[in-house]
Amino acid sequence: MACVLEAPLRMSVLSEVTASSRHYVDRLFDLDPQKVLQGVIDMKNAVIGNNKQKANLIVLGAVPRLLYLLQQETSSTELRTECAVVLGSLAMGTENNVKSLLDCHIIPALLQGLLSPDLKFIEACLRCLRTIFISPVTPEDLLYADTAVISRLMELLSRSRYTQEYICQIFSHCCKGPDHQTMLFKYGAVQTIADLLVSSSYKVRMQALKCFSVLAFENPQVSMTLVNVSVDGELLPQIFVKMLQRDKPIEMQLTSAKCLTSMCRAGAIRTDDSCIVLKTLPCLVRMCSKERLLEERVEGAETLAYLIETDVELQRIASITDHLIVMLADYFKYPSSVSAITDIKRLDHDLKHAHELRQAAFKLYASLGANDEDIRKKIIETENMMDRIVNGLSEASIKVRLAAVRCLHSLSRSVQQLRTSFQDHAVWKPLMKVLQNAPNEILVVASSTLCNLLLEFSPSKEPILESGAIELLCSLTQSENLALRVNGIWALMNMAFQAEQKIKSDILRGLSTEQLFQLLSDSDVNVLMKTLGLLRNLLSTRPHIDHIMSTHGKQIMQAVTLILEGEHNIEVKEQTLCILANIADGTTAKELIMTNDDILQKIKYYMSHSNAKLQLAAMFCISNLIWNEEEGSQERQDKLRDMGIVDILHKLSQSSDPNLCDKAKTALQQYLA
Repeated sequence: MACVLEAPLRMSVLSEVTASSRHYVDRLFDLDPQKVLQGVIDMKNAVIGNNKQKANLIVLGAVPRLLYLLQQETSSTELRTECAVVLGSLAMGTENNVKSLLDCHIIPALLQGLLSPDLKFIEACLRCLRTIFISPVTPEDLLYADTAVISRLMELLSRSRYTQEYICQIFSHCCKGPDHQTMLFKYGAVQTIADLLVSSSYKVRMQALKCFSVLAFENPQVSMTLVNVSVDGELLPQIFVKMLQRDKPIEMQLTSAKCLTSMCRAGAIRTDDSCIVLKTLPCLVRMCSKERLLEERVEGAETLAYLIETDVELQRIASITDHLIVMLADYFKYPSSVSAITDIKRLDHDLKHAHELRQAAFKLYASLGANDEDIRKKIIETENMMDRIVNGLSEASIKVRLAAVRCLHSLSRSVQQLRTSFQDHAVWKPLMKVLQNAPNEILVVASSTLCNLLLEFSPSKEPILESGAIELLCSLTQSENLALRVNGIWALMNMAFQAEQKIKSDILRGLSTEQLFQLLSDSDVNVLMKTLGLLRNLLSTRPHIDHIMSTHGKQIMQAVTLILEGEHNIEVKEQTLCILANIADGTTAKELIMTNDDILQKIKYYMSHSNAKLQLAAMFCISNLIWNEEEGSQERQDKLRDMGIVDILHKLSQSSDPNLCDKAKTALQQYLA
């Protein structure tokens, strides 16, 4: 019975709510234009700050009618302006409101309104467009569909401080990636917006600054241009430096620092320039202090992480500025039980966003510890650091997990830490768990970290092997994602280094011959080099060489032939010849070379190659084949002499390259002994 009653009850509530709003919509259809105008003004007053009323009016179909009135040329300018204001107010409600407006094609209607001669109407359309475009549900590409729109917006930038503020805000929200940056750049955004940095309006200056922070991000073309742009005789970098002084609002300091950071990372400003070392970097460190608001601390740490990410000297300077490493530890204790936040709303917000602080701290620690051993040591010695990373690896937020893995990867570059802290905290366990089921973005960094944990001096190598890593890594080599293929094969290469025969056999079994060939014919040179490195590590120490060649010899020789005949670079060919030299060092395996005339001719060819590295690698093969103390050496020497190898050795013994010369003389001595 309840089921039957439920629907009518809900309907009656809805009709009651909408009935009270219906008269607003009905008045939009009045035949008297003055009454329509008054109706729109009353509607404007009714929806301000009232999300329920906004939703009701949308359900009742107010939007199509408002858009119709806005586009009618017979409507008065005042009516059209008021319609734009109401639509803007509706857009300030929920994301569903914005979706409803987009479904009614509001953007083309508002863009059309920008062609009007009336400034007040244009400003109302821009304000509404601004509200719609800053919503996450609005696709940015809607702004760029017609280049005439960008051109018109550039023209309107000179009309009033409101057009300047709204247009800059639209650009800073809708400029996502190189295509958007290029289009804005092409239509003269740089100089036009640069002039707004000296506006008398703080809001205009701030929005112009935000525009530059997105225009310059990862864009060398824009950044190189910005360096040489001047406003009132002052270059932009100087203006940005003035804007990040301590007496300026925090928002301005941070955004200026972001602009200078982007220009520095794009190569437009040197990393040792005083505006970076003495101004930008200290400003960003200041933003990390606990006196700052949560979002300022997050943005400060993330921007600083980006600034110093690839520069060792900046990493060192940052690490000793204002006790930054210790200061970041506070990011994990926020908000604390004795937090100074008295504003309940603020506390609620910060509790919901505290994970962003942890993410930012991990990112900055990762950048700080990217190169310097002493800095890594300081980071790891910071209270409970390894526990925090381990906890971070299993957080609900994917961004925190990714940042924690990045931090772990950065610290895993330390031989000392791999042997101590990483072992003490059994970091490999949560890392293996992360690798079982994670998005590619995390898998790439986690598998890179695993590569380091599998180096021969790492105590984690043994337990990782026992936990089924071979199967996992072999599956990574089949990934469509290039970075995962590289990391999978790289980790296997590290695993095979000086490994027991059983591990080597397990790797070959896990990979399968078919997959090995697939990797050796991969279009990416990194995959190829790491696969050759794996083969070289598998084929080391005589018993292992002989065992592997007895089971996989035919396929490996095929692969070697394939590469030596292919169009590959010197490094690839050199690595392949080194594999042959390893095979030639086997007791029974060397017969696979001696009975393969095609391979012997290739070795001979590379002995006379123009590249000394390839000549040297080919000579290693010959030396291992003719070594006197080994069984059958006489027959091998005779066969190679008949091929003309001795004549080549005589020539090489006269070489100006000391390595080639020595190697040739040593080989010739085997014939004389």
